Amino acid sequence: MRSLDNNGRRVAVEAVNGAARPNGAAAVADVRQVPAPPPPEGDGDGVAFRLGKFAEGRLVYRQQFVVRSYEIGPDRTATMETLMNLLQETALNHVMCSGLAGDGFGATRQMSLRKLIWVVTRINIQVDEYSRWGDVVEIDTWVASSGKNGMRRDWIIRDRNTKNMIARATSNWVMMNRETRRLSKIPDEVRQEVLPFYLDRSIIAAATGGGRKIEKLTDSTAEHIRSGLAPRWSDMDVNQHVNNVKYIGWILESVPLDVLEDYHLTSITLDYRRECRQSQLLESLTSMTTSSSAPAEPPLTSSLCGSDLYSTHLIRQQDDRAEIVRACAEWRRKEHPRSIEQL
Repeated sequence: MRSLDNNGRRVAVEAVNGAARPNGAAAVADVRQVPAPPPPEGDGDGVAFRLGKFAEGRLVYRQQFVVRSYEIGPDRTATMETLMNLLQETALNHVMCSGLAGDGFGATRQMSLRKLIWVVTRINIQVDEYSRWGDVVEIDTWVASSGKNGMRRDWIIRDRNTKNMIARATSNWVMMNRETRRLSKIPDEVRQEVLPFYLDRSIIAAATGGGRKIEKLTDSTAEHIRSGLAPRWSDMDVNQHVNNVKYIGWILESVPLDVLEDYHLTSITLDYRRECRQSQLLESLTSMTTSSSAPAEPPLTSSLCGSDLYSTHLIRQQDDRAEIVRACAEWRRKEHPRSIEQL
């Protein structure tokens, strides 16, 4: 579209997610949504505000996002938590725009009738390049069957300008009764709802995407332990437990500062063992390994860009030491490590 500047001159303005980018310059806006095409006749008013679009015969859902100033870290790039939040947002919008959404957090109508919710059991994200403030990313997501009673969801993150893939992720999900908090089989009615959206395509091979067991850390094997981590009310999601993205921050609490300053987190696999509620105090355990001393067996995460460090993590309850999350990660040295004061 075109508009007038303060001097009355015509300038080209490009709108992305509600963000106006005059003459190609990056800008930050209040709205992250990409309006879909006009709704068909008979649809409700809210349909006009759908956030993305379908591709490949409605099997792939695609959405664009602007990286905001509050989504970057000290090195001015998006954080791993930012990427995880964008993946979650795309997944939820996929369910909503598919017409399946019930009254739950990503639940279908048949799931809502049966008081069922989705819970993630494992997620692996691999990052080749982190976006910077003002960059626009394009995320594709799709779902597939995972065993008899699970679902797999995959994502691709691309740079919108270059169309290059900069990150990819895969995850496994199961159903849980929101009242009893017990796992449930997928009812046939729910299976029939989601079956038309299944796409038998894997972005990360099972051997590298988290199919193997993650080593359990103990007091004797952990090199760094951070205690007294307290979940806040704002860490809870609508399913009444800690949101799965929040664990990234707690994992990093026990990572040495020099690693955070000098290395990029290029891949991480999280294995969710149990729910966490607000009343529970947590501990974060970490063990670091250099690439030269890494085991001969390929690492669980196996990012495309190579790694200089490997790490193993555990989030556990502080009182009884019950496991909450196991994780393993890969790190690559930054090309030009800089302190916060130099930025």
